[in-house]
Amino acid sequence: MSTALLDVRDLVKEYPGTTAVAGVSFSVPPGICFGLLGPNGAGKTTTIEIMEGILPPTAGEVRYRDAPLGERFREEAGILFQKTALQDFLTVRQCIALFRGLYARGLDVETVIRMCALEKLAGRDARKLSGGQQQRLLLAIALVNDPAVLFLDEPTTGLDPQARRNFWELVQSIKAQRKTIILTTHYMEEAELLCDDIVIMDRGRIVAQGPPRRLLHEHFAEVLLELPRQDFPPQARSLPLHILEANDRIEITTDDLEGTLRTLLAAQVPLANLRIRPPNLEDLFLELTGTELRP
Repeated sequence: MSTALLDVRDLVKEYPGTTAVAGVSFSVPPGICFGLLGPNGAGKTTTIEIMEGILPPTAGEVRYRDAPLGERFREEAGILFQKTALQDFLTVRQCIALFRGLYARGLDVETVIRMCALEKLAGRDARKLSGGQQQRLLLAIALVNDPAVLFLDEPTTGLDPQARRNFWELVQSIKAQRKTIILTTHYMEEAELLCDDIVIMDRGRIVAQGPPRRLLHEHFAEVLLELPRQDFPPQARSLPLHILEANDRIEITTDDLEGTLRTLLAAQVPLANLRIRPPNLEDLFLELTGTELRP
């Protein structure tokens, strides 16, 4: 018997002329934040929609508590979609109460309002909320049934930095209650902060899986050097270094900082704008999926 809360087994999703998901398998233990990452077209949205029970797979299956997705999963899952249309002319409290009425069991409306810091907005028309306020309302709606597993599908897209960080604090408070969270996001800082375990997908397949810190240790040396692209002469690209070109900068990973600096100086690479830092999840993402623009 599996100890995982969710098991994704040999998942395949085919459309005419394309395979969106090509045999993906992973498990999500209870009580963690699990990140599903990937560039546009990687198959992560299709995968999570199958996990949510919205799309049927072409092959493979998703199991919840070692059983096929069914009534128990629907009662115990909460979902914050990328886009949600709410009934017009309702206040924040009325919106939450409407969705709470769809479940036989769950949390008190006022409890959910407090959890999502909506007390001062409870009587406001939901159409008059800011982006960050609306996401807090949609999170409250996803929590009305006191879910065991919470799906957050790109929850902070379009939010300003302050609203994004406020939302992260809410998610961390939910994590502290030992709920299982499935997160998709394009913000690597968000995934690195919130996720205990991640899967990175590309072209329908898994290219990396594990805790972020372990993956960074496996794929990178101790430090990363950044230089503006204009400071890196063309002849330096043939140096015996691990070089990655990323937008307007050049990145070099190394476990021999002094030796790498000597090599750059010998090649007459200007170092006035050099930045040295540890690698992060965005570096890993680009390393595994490339830097080309995806449709």
